Amino acid sequence: MIHSVKFTCVLDTNVIYPIEIRDLLFWFAHFELYTPKWSAHTFDEWKDLMTRKGVTAEEIIIRVEKATKAFPDALVKDYEPLIGFLSLPDSKDRHVLAAAIKANANVIVTNNLRDFPEEILEPYGIIAKSVDDF
Repeated sequence: MIHSVKFTCVLDTNVIYPIEIRDLLFWFAHFELYTPKWSAHTFDEWKDLMTRKGVTAEEIIIRVEKATKAFPDALVKDYEPLIGFLSLPDSKDRHVLAAAIKANANVIVTNNLRDFPEEILEPYGIIAKSVDDF
């Protein structure tokens, strides 16, 4: 890993939902080992997943507010126009790539590597890494 706050990573929903993984990634960001980024779509997916898993509405609000407060510059804006121009094996992941492009990210941290093929990411100078590899 490159130790720099200029090293920018877009976090996929599947690495934000599990508390243990999210806390570890957030601690790394807190200690400025990288700069975290995410899309509004990512947080919408996170909220939907928490709801399906039985997390209370109050707890969902608390978790989202804590993440937003801890990393106020993490939300990528104006990535939506790019979504329609991108192609991925799972079209529902295009927002992640769009946010990564807009944020000029180095890495997409995801546990769905097959949904982010190297040949699609490479022209944008982005790589995908699993949490373990990250």
